[in-house]
Amino acid sequence: MRRRFLVSMAVADVAALVVALFVASFGTFRTVPWSIAAPGGRSIWPLIGFFLSGAVLGSVLSSRMWKGSAPRPTYGRGLAIVAFGVAFASLGVTATFSYISRTFFATTSAVWLLGALAHRAVRRRRPWTERIVVITNEKELVDDLRNAPHTDVVDLLDPGATGPVEPLEQGVTLVVDLRAVLSDRMAQYASSCALAGYPVRALSGVYEEHTGRIPVIHLAEGWEISAPVMRTAPYVGGKRVFDFLAVLLTSPFWLLLAGAIALWVRMDSPGPVIFKQVRAGRHGQPFTLYKFRTMKADAESDGPQFAQHNDHRLTGAGRVLRRFRIDEIPQLWNVLKGDLSLVGPRPEQLHFVKAFTEAIPFYAERHLIRPGVTGWAQINYGYADDQADAIDKLTYDLYYVKHMSPWLDLHVLGSSLWTVVSGFGAR
Repeated sequence: MRRRFLVSMAVADVAALVVALFVASFGTFRTVPWSIAAPGGRSIWPLIGFFLSGAVLGSVLSSRMWKGSAPRPTYGRGLAIVAFGVAFASLGVTATFSYISRTFFATTSAVWLLGALAHRAVRRRRPWTERIVVITNEKELVDDLRNAPHTDVVDLLDPGATGPVEPLEQGVTLVVDLRAVLSDRMAQYASSCALAGYPVRALSGVYEEHTGRIPVIHLAEGWEISAPVMRTAPYVGGKRVFDFLAVLLTSPFWLLLAGAIALWVRMDSPGPVIFKQVRAGRHGQPFTLYKFRTMKADAESDGPQFAQHNDHRLTGAGRVLRRFRIDEIPQLWNVLKGDLSLVGPRPEQLHFVKAFTEAIPFYAERHLIRPGVTGWAQINYGYADDQADAIDKLTYDLYYVKHMSPWLDLHVLGSSLWTVVSGFGAR
């Protein structure tokens, strides 16, 4: 189902581009693409070829971003594919000195974007689903799967059942909790389904893919997280280079914005402009984190407290800065220093790290990698108000630690950028 969805999305994107090429051809040259007579006898086919190649490459890269998670028809992915295709076509014609009509190029890009967003709007009304039958006693995990947008839990079976079990329907996946003790009957049933050619998958893998979380209850030793981190070691060096260059190259913009915000914070309420706090970094090493002050100067006079969604300690400017997440701009200095990455688990206060490490199994595993300015948990969950929330956030953090990749980082950065620009989705 997943592969079918990815292929159909790629085909739809290419089809939207073909329609855009025809619209641009008629609008610019009053003829079909293969009959275009460009000035000076030059051919427009290299430009068309670059557009089509960019669409295919963009779709391939986008599918890689869904590795380890259930693919969804998101507008952000559509925009990213079109942007990649347009950039590829631009670089192609520039490098080869091919013919380009600005009107044709602009019309193709605009119509293609509209088409890509339109077919995603249709898909979002009836998203694809994976029909599953689950063998487990973990009702909470099943409830999470029921709430996931691309799962249809057809039935829930008791691992210890001994009676007759109905055969699976066509198109249904059997999901088995490998942590559960199966009766002889249920073990035989799972084996029979596999022999009959039905997909049989582990609950932990299905849960990860459809919820973007790690089922902490299924962790036993901790190496289930550390082993994948070791496999991604080659990416860590490149990730650090990307972080440094991205912050350095965008510094003229964010330094100007930071200056304006600093003036606003100074005028809004008494107290320092920059808030400093010691946080836990990679391997739990402490470092000083910087951010614009969003709370009253005496906000933590009673000791460390959890940040809350509508915190009464926030200042007027602080509420706006929190909504658009721009209070964290000074942390780009932490990125340059190497304390933070752009994407990773958010660094926590040392007081809470000590308490959580003692109370929550595998909490320390989130410190296997460098923490981030933004992260997978931030775009999916938000603030932790208590220890229960911290456990829920940990399931997202560990998912990122296990599946860290350039594609996942781009997805997190894109979602975070949308929050900064629009103010929607701020958590």
